[in-house]
Amino acid sequence: MESSTRVLEPLDKKERSAALHRVVSSPGEPFPQSVRSLSRPGVIARLRSDRGAYAALVLLVIITLSAVAAPLLSPSSPYVIDPGKKFLAPSASHPFGTDDMGRDLFVRVMQGGRVSVTVGIIAVFFALVVGIIGGGVAGYCGGVADSLVMRFTDVMLSIPVFLIILLCSSILSPGFVFLCLLIGSVQWMEVARVVRSVVFSTRGLEFVEAARALGVSDSRILLRHVLPHTSGPVLVAATLGLAQAIVIESTLSFLGFGLQPPSMSWGSLLRDAQGYLATAPWIAFFPGLMIFATVLCCYVLGEFLESTVDPRKTAARRLAHRA
Repeated sequence: MESSTRVLEPLDKKERSAALHRVVSSPGEPFPQSVRSLSRPGVIARLRSDRGAYAALVLLVIITLSAVAAPLLSPSSPYVIDPGKKFLAPSASHPFGTDDMGRDLFVRVMQGGRVSVTVGIIAVFFALVVGIIGGGVAGYCGGVADSLVMRFTDVMLSIPVFLIILLCSSILSPGFVFLCLLIGSVQWMEVARVVRSVVFSTRGLEFVEAARALGVSDSRILLRHVLPHTSGPVLVAATLGLAQAIVIESTLSFLGFGLQPPSMSWGSLLRDAQGYLATAPWIAFFPGLMIFATVLCCYVLGEFLESTVDPRKTAARRLAHRA
């Protein structure tokens, strides 16, 4: 009776190299659930079906575009003083009213939003760059590099963030770039921890081993085959980090440690409105509303992205609510 078992002939060098290339370029499980979830065409449909997340995205885009294009959209200069128009209530000619110097508050809120949103975006970008590099190196190299990076991260996390910012702001008068770097320098730690965790669990997968067998350099493996796995968690961290950066900048400006006049932001507008809360509450209401709306949109989008990256978290939350 002949055996039905087939004896496979060993692959020659050329065939083995081609097989390894197929594993690296098109592995069976190239990306984790987080990346596949974000890359599916259905994510747009899910976003549209989630009315809260969709409305938050639209509102955040409108606020961001209005802030960035403030000089082009503003009907007048935010610094024009008109003593005859002090404390005018919101109207058709002045949608947000006027302040104690007769300046159009709508124009000033738009101009202030340009500073707050831009500082937030640049600070988050800096935090992502530092966090991805630090977490990627720690997770991929391991050993001494991992210990040094993560212990430094733990030390930074143990220090009160706002204490560092206030101390640096009081010693050095912060300019625009310095303020962005200062805020970003206290936001990279969470990104580094997330990236390190994902990279650490990915570096032992088959397609990474295949790339090493082909002689691909560690830097290329890290950039081309490992770091793409972190896109989902990093996107969630960026969304939440933007909200945190805007709150930090607004708080610093409110306390007088942010950008100094004539620069303005939503926080500085709130500071200037402190003495007029009883007589002209709209001076504080609209800057505060913009901060609230922007931060709320970021958190709603962050929750949506988190559920898209890891649907198990949403299912667990639903089960907890039902229980």
